[in-house]
Amino acid sequence: FGLLPDDWEYTTLGVACNRGGGDIQTGPFGSQLHASDYVDVGIPSIMPQNIGDNRINVEGIARIGSDDASRLNRYLVREGDIVYSRRGDVERRALVRSAEDGWLCGTGCLRVRLGENGVDPGYASYLLGHPSIREWIVRHAHGATMPNLNTSILSACPFVIPPNAEQRAIAYILGTLDEKIELNRLMNGTLEATARVIFKDWFIDFGPTRAKMEGRKSYLPERLWSLFPDKLLDATGLPKNWKSSTLGDYMTLAYGKSLPAKTRRPGQVAVYGSGGFVDFHDEALASGPAVIVGRKGTVGSVYYEDRSVFPIDTVFYVVPKRGTRLFCYQILLTQPLGDMNTDAAVPGLNRTNVYRLEFPWPGTELSDAYHELIAPIWKRRSVILKEIEVLSQIRDVLLLNLVSGKIRILCISEENYNVE
Repeated sequence: FGLLPDDWEYTTLGVACNRGGGDIQTGPFGSQLHASDYVDVGIPSIMPQNIGDNRINVEGIARIGSDDASRLNRYLVREGDIVYSRRGDVERRALVRSAEDGWLCGTGCLRVRLGENGVDPGYASYLLGHPSIREWIVRHAHGATMPNLNTSILSACPFVIPPNAEQRAIAYILGTLDEKIELNRLMNGTLEATARVIFKDWFIDFGPTRAKMEGRKSYLPERLWSLFPDKLLDATGLPKNWKSSTLGDYMTLAYGKSLPAKTRRPGQVAVYGSGGFVDFHDEALASGPAVIVGRKGTVGSVYYEDRSVFPIDTVFYVVPKRGTRLFCYQILLTQPLGDMNTDAAVPGLNRTNVYRLEFPWPGTELSDAYHELIAPIWKRRSVILKEIEVLSQIRDVLLLNLVSGKIRILCISEENYNVE
């Protein structure tokens, strides 16, 4: 962090927790909680895969019953706790917010508790996101193949403590940016869900055709309504004049290319692997917009990127034969690609098998009509993504400077924070 202000303290995370009456604790071990103990409805259990960038991701979260929660009550998290993964991506952490109070710190996780009289949890969560601390944690984690974190390593993690009022101000400023970023993500989630719902109604459930067959009133503009057939054919189960097709008729899945991190050069081209965006480069392999499909590792992951991209050798990228890239993207989202692993050692997706998957061809008019209807939604999504990117950059620059004391917060009150 360099030279700190005179009224700031340099210590360790373990000391900060103990001083505030908190501690650092592992979640329950596998012998305490078995796969058979998880239930469909119950108290969420935070696993490593649920730890995002300072937030808990609830999608697909496991749950336990109330009896197990009582038995494992010492592992329940409170608002203000910080949760880490014990294995794998050990630098990521998540602040427990009020909505997650009482959830379980699950198997494979560590819980950091600053204590009621300790450091502001929001400030601590941002400090622990500082690149130097993240790098320190990765460097000290055990295991070259699969990094492992434990309470001793986290306890020794470098930690900086500003005055209490400044801690709260730093947490407020960075938290406000984070809340706006999260709101934007939720807005984009709604836009993407809208596009999926319309696609499913038109091309999977054949909603307009079924409505015509049942004599129901139009729920689309007349121009769109007139494009849909008025009956399903008994022989195929498809709307009249639609043709049976496969994904191979719609698209080619082209192989990405190797691009090791050491060969990447600064630029504006997005580099994609099977886990999504990983870096930037100055050379494109495919112009934007692009659709990327996970081939190795995260099999069947599907991404849509407005910018030009360099897909690396763990992914395919889509070259449309029929319809637009957006139409092909929506088709891929409906397919069971994640269940099509063909390699036991390293998960892999065989594109020949993908080409065999069936999806009906509604004709150019309807596929183009869908694209035209969704294009404004997708444009709004792109604008919001850019705003997220800018806000994230602002947050990260402020993070670097605020938690090192390079930018000080003066004249602090609950209503007003002035920075210098």
